[in-house]
Amino acid sequence: MTERYSRQELFAPIGVQGQKKISQNHALLIGLGALGSSSADMLVRAGIGKLTIMDRDYVDWSNLGRQQLYSEEDAANHLPKSAAAQKKLQQINSEVDIDAYLLDVNAKELDSWLSQNQVDVIMDGTDQFDIRLIINDAALKHDIPWIYGSCVGSYGMSYTILPGETPCLNCLLQSAPLQGPTCDTAGVISPIVHLVTAHQVTEALKLFIGDKEALRRELITFDLWSGQHQKVGVDRMKKKNCPSCGEVPEYPYLNQSTVHTNVLCGRDTVQIRPGENNQRDLDQLERVLKNKEGTMIRNEYLLVYQAEHRVVFFKDGRVLVHGTKDARYAADYYYSILSSKHSVSAGT
Repeated sequence: MTERYSRQELFAPIGVQGQKKISQNHALLIGLGALGSSSADMLVRAGIGKLTIMDRDYVDWSNLGRQQLYSEEDAANHLPKSAAAQKKLQQINSEVDIDAYLLDVNAKELDSWLSQNQVDVIMDGTDQFDIRLIINDAALKHDIPWIYGSCVGSYGMSYTILPGETPCLNCLLQSAPLQGPTCDTAGVISPIVHLVTAHQVTEALKLFIGDKEALRRELITFDLWSGQHQKVGVDRMKKKNCPSCGEVPEYPYLNQSTVHTNVLCGRDTVQIRPGENNQRDLDQLERVLKNKEGTMIRNEYLLVYQAEHRVVFFKDGRVLVHGTKDARYAADYYYSILSSKHSVSAGT
């Protein structure tokens, strides 16, 4: 075990003392898709002291081409990514303290959690800007550095946000072209995922050992297919009147109400999120669905019901309706399943 980090300790900027500092740090990683699973793997292998992982989804067959922590068995058993990742990460490095949460992170939950836990960096493993803007406001409010990363097709970007020093994501969205094609329209190749997370995790290591001078102050972009690589200076984009990081911050994205439906990127799936504190009794649900036409798969985390569409019920009340991007249709279909007056084909 003493040899585990020997090559990393030979790297002069880290050394033995830097390795000790890494082992004393705590990272919060939100999202365990392609970016998140790659970052988690690197952080655990690097010897971080504690890693908290949060994700709302379960392992699907479509994940296996680029999400390295998961297996065919995980997909067949519909295991939540948080549970599957925790198990695999502990097998990689049992010395790391790993906490896993199966949840759809929202503003209220994240703000509350950060007020009760000491975190040294937040890692972005998400795929939608609504949650990234929540992360941005929460990190700024609690004075925690966070590292943005995104990729689509063969194109990726990364940026390190330091509260009180650098422009925040809200500043950049008003000036830089961060939004564009999505994995729904342009797909994604696995190599770009690992290039993005290599930048993200390297920045995290710099923070862990206290080497702030080495941190990047630019937005970095790259296209693996064309071989293009660019650094974009962003210092002038910092705005005094930014509602997230300006002189009088209001943290607007922490005050927004929860979105009840949204389409998952690249999944042809709609998530339906009920009101707060709407826990679901999966045992009772299973008894209800036994009277319906369709098949069920059940584990300790969720229940999968397959009829005209595949519908996944979570304990926290969330539902995923697969096979559609129409939020209204998905909601109608969901309610038709739970209604005793309609067949499972209702809602069309």
